Amino acid sequence: MNATNEAAERYFSAISSALEGIGVYFSDRTASPFQSHGLVAEVVAPYIGRLERSFDCWRNRIGFMEKFRIQRAESGYPVFQSVLELENDRRQAEKRLAGIPGPDELRAEMVDFILRHREFPEALQRSMAERLYLEELRDGKVFSPFVLPETVRVSVNPKTKRPYYLVHWGAFDGSSSLPMVYMAAVEDSSPDMIKVLVTDEGKLNDGVEIGLPVGGLLNPALAHRFDEFAEKNSAYSLSPATIAGNLDKDFDNLHPKQLRRVVLGPFYTAGITENNSAVSEVLSKVRRQENAWLLTWTVQEVYSKSERPARKGLWSSEPAREEFFIETDDLDAARMGVSAYEQHALVPHEAYQALYAAGEAQKIFEGYDVHVISGGKVITDV
Repeated sequence: MNATNEAAERYFSAISSALEGIGVYFSDRTASPFQSHGLVAEVVAPYIGRLERSFDCWRNRIGFMEKFRIQRAESGYPVFQSVLELENDRRQAEKRLAGIPGPDELRAEMVDFILRHREFPEALQRSMAERLYLEELRDGKVFSPFVLPETVRVSVNPKTKRPYYLVHWGAFDGSSSLPMVYMAAVEDSSPDMIKVLVTDEGKLNDGVEIGLPVGGLLNPALAHRFDEFAEKNSAYSLSPATIAGNLDKDFDNLHPKQLRRVVLGPFYTAGITENNSAVSEVLSKVRRQENAWLLTWTVQEVYSKSERPARKGLWSSEPAREEFFIETDDLDAARMGVSAYEQHALVPHEAYQALYAAGEAQKIFEGYDVHVISGGKVITDV
């Protein structure tokens, strides 16, 4: 194994451990006594699964395509081009698999080649790696550049008597190379949807069977437009307040009451990423390289503090609009354009001990909720 392959293997082992750890964290949170935390965990967990499958695919891909680049200086994730290539290969997987021999046939050819030539069948090995890669892409859901919205909750606001949806979608930002998950709680004042979903008593109509989750926004008349909106308004450079405001302006009958964004990164690993010199220096001293990593994530939230009622006049009218709360007393919240935010860090026990011993832990983790993974369990509030 050459130095490049060794570095790639260390990177994949580290990110695999990190994603497994954050998966454990969010699995634990689904049982949280705090409903909002449990809901966020329930929504985010499948996206962690998508990321894990993406990295499994990339790991197989370097078995036949040696070129693989990550954004070493910032996010620590693969560059956006790698995400686009994965999506392109996913769409062509079935066609390409048809041109590659089956796994049993490839194994037989490899054995025959070794017996006849007394050397390793590198070309056949690459074909096997490509088959594994394409099968993984074909059979599993990966983290695409844009993951279409899905409605996972429906209720009724008893005060407004409007249907209330929880919709989520995913995006891998091209500029920052960061995977993100969005969650929007939206009221729908469309007369047709109110008529179908809301009873005269202002409750959800039990007679309407809704097979959740539903692909896209529950309102079929707006679902396609909502997909387009989400795809165009999911850039990391846009603040949650800007995205929520755009949603409010673009849809007269949709009223965003809350928007959350979960930014899954940056990721740091010793000897590979260069996104934080202090972290890199300490992580490089961790004895076991598979434990020399740190994964951070941020949960951002903006919510509506009030709704400006619709105005209907003789010459002009104006639909209802939301007024979003921004926490201006917190400079970071104001800069992010959010009502509130949480910053989290996940680190193996050995790496945390190294950071603590170096006197770097308090400085590096200031403002973060720190979670330490040890023995397959995540310990919070260390």
